[in-house]
Amino acid sequence: MPLPTELLQLLDALPEPRIVVDTAYRILAANAAYRREFGQDPSVIGQTCYQVSHHFDRPCDQCGESCPRQQAWESGCPSRVIHCHHTPRGEEFVEVELFPLRDAGGNTTLFVETMRFLGGKCLPTPVLGMVGRSPSFLQMLELLERAGPSNTPILLLGESGTGKELAAQALHQLSPRRDRPFVPVDCSGLPETLFESELFGHEKGAFTGATQRKTGLAEVADGGTLFLDEIGDLPLTQQVKLLRLLETGTYRRVGGVETLRSDFRLVAATHRDLRCMVEEGTFRRDLYYRISAFPVRLPPLRERREDLPLLVAHLLERLAPQRSVRLSAAAMSRLREHDFPGNVRELRNLLERALLLADGELIEPWHLTGFADSPSGGRAHTADDEIVPLAELERRYLHRALERLGGDKKALATRLGISERTLYRKLR
Repeated sequence: MPLPTELLQLLDALPEPRIVVDTAYRILAANAAYRREFGQDPSVIGQTCYQVSHHFDRPCDQCGESCPRQQAWESGCPSRVIHCHHTPRGEEFVEVELFPLRDAGGNTTLFVETMRFLGGKCLPTPVLGMVGRSPSFLQMLELLERAGPSNTPILLLGESGTGKELAAQALHQLSPRRDRPFVPVDCSGLPETLFESELFGHEKGAFTGATQRKTGLAEVADGGTLFLDEIGDLPLTQQVKLLRLLETGTYRRVGGVETLRSDFRLVAATHRDLRCMVEEGTFRRDLYYRISAFPVRLPPLRERREDLPLLVAHLLERLAPQRSVRLSAAAMSRLREHDFPGNVRELRNLLERALLLADGELIEPWHLTGFADSPSGGRAHTADDEIVPLAELERRYLHRALERLGGDKKALATRLGISERTLYRKLR
């Protein structure tokens, strides 16, 4: 169907890549910005959007990905998702937003699709070492992209080795503060007696050994991002001091009287269940609500096994840039059978050892040694492989079920037919 000349002129005047798609996924028009960024010639007209962008032979939602066109069609409202698109530079993460257009009868007949490179092309692909295209990974990446430009405190939740610091760095790069400092603070690695001095700084003579004034990390982070890693390990005595900093933006150096200010964006991370800790009284409730305005869960590697080939290729390239190393089919199959309790960090260690053991350019199963859960490697033990007390078996089951529900204890209690209070007691 021919499109109005005015619509085509308007599209060409817009700076972002845009195409017009009909209800059968066919591309009817592409503006100048799209042709410039994606290097498409006029032959793109008439092809389907999923063929051009993904090289699929079926729509995205039939290939295991979320489809913004399907969501916009069903809701009648704009819809956006993060997709991995083919570009002249290779595959890149792109935010895709679809806006439905209606005819005089109120029926949706066309969609205007807008494409924005993640972070306005300020991020490389893969994004700061974060590699994947599984639904759970792209969903997490979409949350990071939505939250990045804001000042909202972000709480990153995930097991050890899932890449929480990489996610925090991505949030910083996606924010207007990207040109200011990114300051990580390891809450588990600092002794309680030194935490206050590290965060707030101290004056000369404040305590024995303080021979000169020290600038605190809160001061260094002014204008940038303060990343509090493993905040669940912070002692209660220090939580109240951190809360005052977050609530007022003010602090005093240890041994000082001058009130100082720091304007930073807070990103916190933990592998612990903070809500459970709040109920147990080991984490302050007011601090929890201050840092958890926008929680983002990082999926463990066992929930995104389809990303293994991409992660393996990326890690091998980083670990051995001078070698053309690859995994045999049997070696990849062995990795797929493993549950990776150490997540991506464990995968990296396995590959690093394999590179030392492999003399050639092909990694075989016998090169993959040192699995975290077993001296001989292989699949992680399950409850069926060992005899454990019933209480321990119940506790393991509850934690796995809670993880599958994204940490929603109320939903889990409803599914189990017990009260939340009973569930908290069983988890403890």
